[in-house]
Amino acid sequence: MKIGLLQLNSTIGDFPGNVAKLLDGYRRACAAGAEFVVAPETFLCGYPARDLLLRADFVEANLAALDKVAAQIGNVPLCVGFVDKNPDRPGRPLHNSAAVLHAGKIVWRQHKTLLPSYDVFEEDRYFEPAEQVRPLEFAGHKLGITICEDIWNDEDFWPHRLYRRDPVKELIGQGAEIIINISASPWHLGKERTRLAMLRRVAADERVPVVQVNLVGGNDELIFDGHSVVLNSAGELVALGKSFQEDVIVADTDAPGTRASIEWPCAESQLVEALALGLRDYVRKCGFNSVLLGLSGGIDSALTAALAARALGPEQVLGVAMPGPYSSDASLTDARQLAQNLGVRFEVLPINSAFDALTRELAAVFAGRAPDVTEENIQSRLRGLILMALSNKFGALVLTTGNKSELAVGYCTLYGDMCGALAVIGDLFKTQVYKLARWINGQHPVIPENCFVKPPSAELRPNQTDQDTLPPYETLDGILELYLERNLSKQEIIQLGYDPHTVSDVINKVTFSEFKRRQAAPVLKVSPRAFGMGRRIPIAQRFRAGQP
Repeated sequence: MKIGLLQLNSTIGDFPGNVAKLLDGYRRACAAGAEFVVAPETFLCGYPARDLLLRADFVEANLAALDKVAAQIGNVPLCVGFVDKNPDRPGRPLHNSAAVLHAGKIVWRQHKTLLPSYDVFEEDRYFEPAEQVRPLEFAGHKLGITICEDIWNDEDFWPHRLYRRDPVKELIGQGAEIIINISASPWHLGKERTRLAMLRRVAADERVPVVQVNLVGGNDELIFDGHSVVLNSAGELVALGKSFQEDVIVADTDAPGTRASIEWPCAESQLVEALALGLRDYVRKCGFNSVLLGLSGGIDSALTAALAARALGPEQVLGVAMPGPYSSDASLTDARQLAQNLGVRFEVLPINSAFDALTRELAAVFAGRAPDVTEENIQSRLRGLILMALSNKFGALVLTTGNKSELAVGYCTLYGDMCGALAVIGDLFKTQVYKLARWINGQHPVIPENCFVKPPSAELRPNQTDQDTLPPYETLDGILELYLERNLSKQEIIQLGYDPHTVSDVINKVTFSEFKRRQAAPVLKVSPRAFGMGRRIPIAQRFRAGQP
C-alpha cells in the first residue's frame, strides 16, 4: 500500500493554520499517488496542549476543525490526531485519538491506549485510555492504527516495560497487516536512533510493515525532529523523513528497503539544527520576529548569538554590549568582532554611570558593610534592566545566554543574566558549549578565538574567573551529568573517582538553587533530563543527598 506521511509543524491552538497546512499536505500526498494518508498525533490542536485541554471551548474548536477537514477529504482516506470527548464516567473527560476521514465523513476513531506520565509527559492528567483496540479494514487490508506511546512497549526491545498491555500485539492478534503509528515524539540527542531501532524490531519481529509519522517543530521547550519512517515487513528501511524539517513522503510498504545502518549526522550538527528550529518556532509562534541578547564577549553569548542568527537571520538579531567597571577591553572587542562576523546589529550601552548612581543611593543603607556579591548582582541586574527596556521599546524577545552548568549550581543572577524569554543553550553543559561553538567555527569561523582561550568570567569584580567559585568545568559537568541525568547518588559518584568534598559542594549548590530554576526562562530540551517541565523538584524540602 502506498501511504503518504505528512511530517508537518503544527502550532498549538492555531486551528485555521493547522487545518490549512494539513489539507495542503494531504493534497500533495494524493497528487504523489498516496492511497492512504497519515498525519501526526493531536495535530489539529497541537502537542502538547497541556491545560488548554481543560477548556471546553478549546476542545470544541478542535472538534470543529476535525469536521472542517473531513468535509474536504475525498476518496483517499486521511488519518489525523485530535482530542475526542469521553462520554463515559467515571473517567477522565478526554481521549487522545486518531480519526480516519473518508469521502467527506469521519468513518473511524481509535483512542490511545498507553498514556505516558514520565519526563515531560502528563497525558494521564487529561486522557482516558482506550479499553480496546481494533484494526481498520480498508481496501482489503487490516490496518492497525496506534498513537505514539502505543508502539513503545515492545517486550523484545525494552528490558523494563512501563505497561502491561501491548497494543501492537493486540492488533496483530486481530489480523492487522500494517501497523501505523501517528506520533508526537519529542527529540533529545540520540532519540532518532533509538526510535528507529525500536520500530525496526517491531516490524521484523511481527513481520508486518510499520509506518510512523512524527511531528516536526518546536513547541515551548520541546523540539520534534520528524524522521518519519516507513519499514517493510522485513524491518528494512523504505523511507526516512527529513530531520528537523517539514516533509511529505509517499512510500510503498511492500517496496524493498535496506538493512544498512543509517549514517546519522554528528551530534553537533543535530544540536545546531534542533536548537535553531526550537528558537525559530518559539519566537514566531509567540508572535515575534526579532530577538536581542547581551554580548559579553564570552563563549555562551557568542554561541547563543550564532544560533539566533542562523535561526532568524542576522537582521533579526540585536547584540548589546554593556561594559561595566570590571569589564576588560578585550571583552568589548570580542563582542564587537562577533557581531561583525555574524552580521547582527550591535549596540554598546555601558552601565558604569548607572552603577555609580545606584551605589551612591545605597551607600547610607549599606554603611559599615563591605562590598560583596550584592554589588556584583547589581551590575548583572542593571544589564537585565537594559535588555528588558530594549525589549519593551522595540518588541524583540530577550534571549538568556546561560548554560546548564551555571543553571544547575545557581551561578547566575535572578532578574539579571537570567532575564529573558528563552534559554537557548540552557540544556547544554559548559563543556558542550565549547564543543558546539568549535564545530560551528569549523563550518564557518564566526566566533573570535579569544572567546575560546580566555578564562571564563562574569567580570563582576577585579580579576574574577568562574573557577574562583566552581571546580573546573570538566569536573563540574562530569558530576552534574551523573547526578542530574543518571540519578546517581552522592556515594556512587564518589566511587567513580571524584573528590568527596567537590561532589558534596556541587550537589549542595544544585539543591539550594532550585528556587532560581523555578523562575528561569523556558529551556530548549536536547538531553534526556532537562531543567523545566520534565523535572519536578520541590523548592522547600530538606532532603540532602547522602544522608541516611
